[in-house]
Amino acid sequence: MNNGTPLLKSLRAALEREPLINLHRWPIQASLLGDDALLLEGDTGSIAAKKRILEIACGLHHTGRVVDRLHVAPAEHKGDGAIIDSLKTLLLGARELKSCTLRVMKKGRAILLQEAHGDYIGGHILVSVKDGVVMLDGSVISLTHKRLAGVLAWWTPGCRDVGNRLEVDPREQDNDGEVSDALALVLEIDPMIPDPAQIRVSTDHWVVTLDGLVANEAERNRAEQDAWSLFAVDKVINRLAVAA
Repeated sequence: MNNGTPLLKSLRAALEREPLINLHRWPIQASLLGDDALLLEGDTGSIAAKKRILEIACGLHHTGRVVDRLHVAPAEHKGDGAIIDSLKTLLLGARELKSCTLRVMKKGRAILLQEAHGDYIGGHILVSVKDGVVMLDGSVISLTHKRLAGVLAWWTPGCRDVGNRLEVDPREQDNDGEVSDALALVLEIDPMIPDPAQIRVSTDHWVVTLDGLVANEAERNRAEQDAWSLFAVDKVINRLAVAA
């Protein structure tokens, strides 16, 4: 990271104090552009680290915009075609998206996966992937559907980032209750969370708190990752206890 200005020096100091961020293992590049924009580039170790970097940067550079070119280093690297194939399976398997028309972009063509019929149509989703970055375009009928589609994209092996551009039609007012409801749904369908009823979710000003009991550390970490994966979540407090 270039430390040539007071802003960049303050940014590095703030990032080094954040326990979720490891600049030594995952260094990022920060620079100021000519229009007073702060550009952030590089890989991060987790979704949580990416979101915290952006939140800290926006707080310090409140007079200008922050350009996000950060990506999450995947646990396993996959080609774009393999990512689409895996995400396709997740989307088609989601009961809540059965009323949506689903398409994926492959070799410049939109391929129909599922077409919604009948009186109840839940929207249309177009998926594209470039260099491991999943883009979701179209519209859905609720913020929960938008958040669910985004989490499924983050679950996909090889995914480096998710651009969730889904519109909600009709428009909904977002609030803490919507976030909690979406996370409860995600935990319910997550195969790595065998007993979601043991996890209590609360949200206050986009900060999610997890309470309850889980079987092991992997489940505890997965629940937290699910929360961080939700669109508009700014912080996660993990108070889940692991059964002895």
